[in-house]
Amino acid sequence: MPLEVVTTLRELIRRPSVNPMSKEAPSDTLFEQPVTDYVSSLLGSMDVTIYRQQIAKNRINIAARLDGSTPLNEGGKILVLEAHQDTVPVTGMTIDPFAAELREGRIWGRGACDVKSGIACILTVLSRLAEERPAPRPTVIAACTVDEEFGVTGARAFPQMWTDPTMLALPRVPDAIIVSEPTELEVVVAHKGTLRWKCQTQGRAAHSSRPQEGESAIYSMAKVINATQQYADTVVGQLASHPLAGSPTLSIGRVEGGISVNVVPDLCTIEIDRRIVPGENWEVAFEHFKNFLTTQVPDVTVTHEQPYSTTPGMSDQINEQLSSHLSKVIQEHGYPGRRVGVTYGTNAWAYAARDAPTVVFGPGSIQQAHTVDEWIEIEQLHRATDILYNFALQFGH
Repeated sequence: MPLEVVTTLRELIRRPSVNPMSKEAPSDTLFEQPVTDYVSSLLGSMDVTIYRQQIAKNRINIAARLDGSTPLNEGGKILVLEAHQDTVPVTGMTIDPFAAELREGRIWGRGACDVKSGIACILTVLSRLAEERPAPRPTVIAACTVDEEFGVTGARAFPQMWTDPTMLALPRVPDAIIVSEPTELEVVVAHKGTLRWKCQTQGRAAHSSRPQEGESAIYSMAKVINATQQYADTVVGQLASHPLAGSPTLSIGRVEGGISVNVVPDLCTIEIDRRIVPGENWEVAFEHFKNFLTTQVPDVTVTHEQPYSTTPGMSDQINEQLSSHLSKVIQEHGYPGRRVGVTYGTNAWAYAARDAPTVVFGPGSIQQAHTVDEWIEIEQLHRATDILYNFALQFGH
């Protein structure tokens, strides 16, 4: 029998797949492995071919291929449905993150919205297609990648599976890729990218009873923070714009300095998030900010580390036909199916960069992602599954 989407999602939530983000994880951390194992077991019950791509210890991209009714070398189409396996940490949650409680027409837990709901939809659709074998149908690839929330290592590596003769062995880039994220059943055709890095100020340590003998790195960083706020408020938004994704932004997400209250700190570090709009170059953006600081705080030496995360925005230049088709199917199910841009990032850029038409679509709202009481509406879960299934049927024509 085909999978049942609610049951599948609850089982996914019950299996932790927390991404430690930038924090160093213990050597026995399981990362996404519990979810990978569960997905593998479900795929093993279907008549599909399964492929695994090792990214790191306990971090495996898993993909399944269901061949279409028309061979690819005879014009058969390739449809990829993709979602990431990892979630953000559970610190501070006000509900049991792994209970997968069902109440009030919702499923609650970490990943319910972002984005184990997407995995459940994709696997349910694949199971229906594998059992019913409708014709015509495209070749469908269901992919579950790792490390979307921090390093995007899974999405960067997944396209290597497309042409690898020991894996998917596709003769061309996919004809359509739908990346699952919470879009409230709208079609995301453009989104921002990210530029993230750390920078430091240095001082001279001293006993706090004689602070005049030291030099506080925190005081120096305070000047940098004030200048950064000025840049964020008055400069960065004027540098570029996109009609759907908006203007670039910049913010400081973390500040760290000092080893003890009775020691004048000799080092202070901040972590910066710069959002890149489609068409912007992250290297240009990086240099522009550094030059700004040099002119605004010339008396402070700031050391910038090389960015640890750089992802371009996703443009809407090559996905018009795909987004129009998906929007039409969504409207057939009674929803607006608007084509929109968003400020957050997804895995979609990594596939669009390979010239594969790519959009983002899924149940749930980004406002519920990463929250202390994360949930997904069961109604949207069912509707997203039906929409994806019917899109696959129509895409096979």
